[in-house]
Amino acid sequence: MAGQPVVGVVMGSDSDWPVMQDAAKVLDEFGVGYQADVVSAHRMPREMVAYGAEAHERGLRVIIAGAGGAAHLPGMLASLTPLPVIGVPVPLQHLDGLDSLLSIVQMPGGVPVATVSVAGARNAGLLAVRILAAGEGEEAARLRSALLAFADRLRAEASAKGERLRARQAGPPGLGFTARPE
Repeated sequence: MAGQPVVGVVMGSDSDWPVMQDAAKVLDEFGVGYQADVVSAHRMPREMVAYGAEAHERGLRVIIAGAGGAAHLPGMLASLTPLPVIGVPVPLQHLDGLDSLLSIVQMPGGVPVATVSVAGARNAGLLAVRILAAGEGEEAARLRSALLAFADRLRAEASAKGERLRARQAGPPGLGFTARPE
């Protein structure tokens, strides 16, 4: 999968890349091929329609679409493609991305868009990997194995954080004393 792009990472403007690059980093981490591009729903409507309508014919299997403000890109792409679309609300100067979140999450019945948190492109990348891992074949099995190893690393990191916190606590262990700020 690393060679052939199977995930499209699109955004309304290159100014969205600082958020969206987190999805690309995850895809790189898991060895999933992707293509990143700007496909604006409002400034490039014809190109956006072609992108969405032809995505599955180009071999894409998942689309991650980031958008800010009115945030029409994820929903418009979902209306044009049979592929799963993951929407990433991109925060802009005003409203901290709440407008984007509401625009993406409030899709009408029949046009689903999986939506992650505001600026949650990392989770969008992980969700795309999970979607691909749900399939059949060697590549899906490889991704499932990689996701299990990833979960083990997260668990170990969280356990280590708990150990460090417990070590910093004041008072005898097990009495419920908590450390006071210094």
